[in-house]
Amino acid sequence: MGDLGTYIPIVLALTLSQDLNLGTTLIFTGIYNIVTGAIYGVPMPVQPMKSIAAVAISSPDFGVPEIMAAGICTGGALLILGVTGLMQWIYKLIPLSVVRGIQLSQGLSFALTAVKYVRKAQNFSKPKSDLGGRDWSGLDGLILAISCACFIVIVNGAGETEESAEEQGNCEAGNRVLKRVGKVISSLPSAFLVFTLGLVLGFIRKPEMVDEITFGPSPIEIVKISRRAWKTGFLKGTIPQLPLSLLNSVIAVCKLSSDLFPGRKEFTAGSVSVTVGAMNLVGCWFGAMPCCHGAGGLAGQYRFGGRSGSCVAILGLVKLGLGLVLGGSLVVILREFPVGVLGVLLLFAGIELAIAARDMRSKEDAFVMLVVCSVSLVGSGAAVGFLCGVVVHLLLELRKLAA
Repeated sequence: MGDLGTYIPIVLALTLSQDLNLGTTLIFTGIYNIVTGAIYGVPMPVQPMKSIAAVAISSPDFGVPEIMAAGICTGGALLILGVTGLMQWIYKLIPLSVVRGIQLSQGLSFALTAVKYVRKAQNFSKPKSDLGGRDWSGLDGLILAISCACFIVIVNGAGETEESAEEQGNCEAGNRVLKRVGKVISSLPSAFLVFTLGLVLGFIRKPEMVDEITFGPSPIEIVKISRRAWKTGFLKGTIPQLPLSLLNSVIAVCKLSSDLFPGRKEFTAGSVSVTVGAMNLVGCWFGAMPCCHGAGGLAGQYRFGGRSGSCVAILGLVKLGLGLVLGGSLVVILREFPVGVLGVLLLFAGIELAIAARDMRSKEDAFVMLVVCSVSLVGSGAAVGFLCGVVVHLLLELRKLAA
């Protein structure tokens, strides 16, 4: 459940604003989760393509055909880069400090968005609408969100830590009861418990939603894409999405995976590019949301205990089951899910992603990383931040040669 803080808001917003087929999206993303979990052996997430989603949510004329055209074009480009080996070449060429800057900016962006979810009331179908501050009390109040955040900190702490032999000896010599209690607390599935609490509170907020739920999968149909939809989808969707997919969905994911799972066999950037391309070249024709892997989703899965591909495979089975049993009527339940609780899950996923930048030891690497992060965060986007970081890195290297 660790990456649902990013998954649910975007899927819900597209469903409400552009009539995205939620049932079909759940079925296909569930299959993606199962397949990628088996292939890679790490909690590889399946996330919405955020740039395409942002355009669709903010532009009423960017409908389902345009969304799917953008996803197919982006997937086709990534598939070609992966099959030809160009992606692996790009992966080796980009400096680590630039990748860390992208990760830091994405993590901070998630964290800032999460704080907004917690502090302000939200309408995902109209993201720019101002609904005012969130009440302290109630079933989606600030007290609930803060309590969930405190619970996650108590259970997970600041992340996984390894105890030294000396510390273990001191614990055995000291209070063993407290040690046992601590082990029990740290073994609790915090994200699952928090998400389950949100579902229960959603039904309490609107009990009559039970009457609105219908059983059975949504009809799966091939999306008809006109020539105009292809053009609009490529220009408004693919062009801004492709750089973000290259950096965050492929390169940053591979770097982060090698950091989080140093003993595992590393998978190539080319293989990740191929799976992202294949997912969209299949699912988008049937109206499934354009998807990619994401460093933020991987960080979220790891933050809440995900250590193997089995956790995302189980999540995929749940998505597949919900898509087959409830179909599009699941949106009725998600509409009442406490947004503040979603914000808490997203907050910790964002922090875990940003923490990956802590290994920039030299001043030059930290400087490049912060340039990338700063430019990316002010609204210029990851692509512009990436270009600025590469330029600064090259200038610093030239300065070393001239010194």
